[in-house]
Amino acid sequence: MEQSELQALADKLDRLIEHCRKLERDNAMLRELQDDWNRERAQLMHKNDLAKNKIEAMIGRLRALEHH
Repeated sequence: MEQSELQALADKLDRLIEHCRKLERDNAMLRELQDDWNRERAQLMHKNDLAKNKIEAMIGRLRALEHH
């Protein structure tokens, strides 16, 4: 193989390595975002459950008042 071919191959390999590194960084960032969304979803579900329980308690009290 000629020196220029070896250099071209080395350049391609360097670009491939850099591309892989970029993909790894992007993947890590996306995983962090996914973790953030999952935490936010869990918080929202918890708040929703709290609100549901409060509403059910209010309905129970209103029904109790109707019977008196």
